[in-house]
Amino acid sequence: MQRTSEQILQAMRFRHACKEFDAQRKIPEEDFEVICEAARLSPSSFGLEPWKFLVLKSPKLKEMILPVCWGAKLQMPTASHFMILLARKKAELLPDSKYVQGILKDVQHLKGDVLEAKMKRIDHFFKNDFGIYGDETAMFFWASRQVYIALANMMTAAALLKIDSCPIEGFIRDELEEILSREGALDREKFGVCCMAAFGYRRNPQGEKKRRDKSSMFERV
Repeated sequence: MQRTSEQILQAMRFRHACKEFDAQRKIPEEDFEVICEAARLSPSSFGLEPWKFLVLKSPKLKEMILPVCWGAKLQMPTASHFMILLARKKAELLPDSKYVQGILKDVQHLKGDVLEAKMKRIDHFFKNDFGIYGDETAMFFWASRQVYIALANMMTAAALLKIDSCPIEGFIRDELEEILSREGALDREKFGVCCMAAFGYRRNPQGEKKRRDKSSMFERV
């Protein structure tokens, strides 16, 4: 029986940023649900889960956004599943916001002094520890970093299932958000586009992965 550690490393070697997919092959829905569950179970700072995932099904919407998604010219038309990952904006992340209150009370089931303590901890973190409270852009990018954790977990889960993926940042964010907002897919007061991801099966063989040696990356101090 193959060891789990070997399976993980094989999946990491298998995974690459697939530039073009086999448009005829579709991911079984039960496998795609595993990929989605990997995102749902991902960790986030304070457990705030500051993300939302748009799985694009509409050919019309794909056609509308493709011109402003220059990094997805091959991936979007050929991928089995295409996703836009959203990160929450500052107003959504404040400890007294409706969203955070819902997370703390309804998801984490915090009450009384424990609830108050966590709200103060979050407030102190943004204002003092990271000092980003007054910066809308910095708050959005903080939330985006949490989203990338979920993205990494989705790509790893996909690789373990022998499903290819590609993370994509090649888009004009303001124009993409405007289209999504106009089509009712995005509330720009609450969310911004963080990145995109394509999932499917590679069309062409992939060469050996090239990376720096571990000795140049890790330093034990």
